[in-house]
Amino acid sequence: MEKLVAAGISVVYDGEKIIEDVSLTLNEGELVSLLGVSGSGKTTVFNVLSGLLKPDEGKVLIDGRDITGKPGDISYMLQKDMLLRHLTVIDNVSLPLVLKGMGKKEAREKARSYLPDFGLEGTENKYPKELSGGMRQRCALLRTYLTGADVALLDEPFSALDTLTKASVHRWYMDIMERIKLSTVFVTHDIDEAVLLSDRVYILSGKPGRITEEIKIDIPKPRDPLSDEFIRYKREIIAKIV
Repeated sequence: MEKLVAAGISVVYDGEKIIEDVSLTLNEGELVSLLGVSGSGKTTVFNVLSGLLKPDEGKVLIDGRDITGKPGDISYMLQKDMLLRHLTVIDNVSLPLVLKGMGKKEAREKARSYLPDFGLEGTENKYPKELSGGMRQRCALLRTYLTGADVALLDEPFSALDTLTKASVHRWYMDIMERIKLSTVFVTHDIDEAVLLSDRVYILSGKPGRITEEIKIDIPKPRDPLSDEFIRYKREIIAKIV
């Protein structure tokens, strides 16, 4: 079942076309990656999908409903965790609920019920500076989820983590996606990460940026990055990125 559809998106900025005729779909429960070199327009695509930027051409649908240029229907997490230093974990993650008008006490209780699933039990009274990088990202992901959308856009959220922490967070995110019925579009420039996590990979190339390939990763999860199949997909993607 299609959750998110982008159809024929083009964006012009200062007389220059940044992306052209970009179309993609996200099915329920999928993780789809948008992979491309720096400057190919990945962030522009995300800004359009999230409703922060209205395209010059094309439209965005969620559950068949037109949300083009209308923010609030899709969760969007940037590369930096953006946690507020002066707030505790529980107040950081419950902030979206408070901003929607929920009382602080009720918002904290609702957010607290998700802490075990997100591996944050016992951290509610800590401040961001007291957390590891992986824990900070879990906080940011929970806050993103509590915006209320079941579609998430993640813009290179794990790029600042060390290799061992990243591997642990990858495993956790795949598990939490299934448990809370979340569908994800993931921006990355890391080919290994794309093959490891994705059901499908879209390659964005050229100037203006266009979708040049859609590759289905037909390997059961969890995936072994040393397997012949994994390496074959990695080589296929490398050959098609320009």
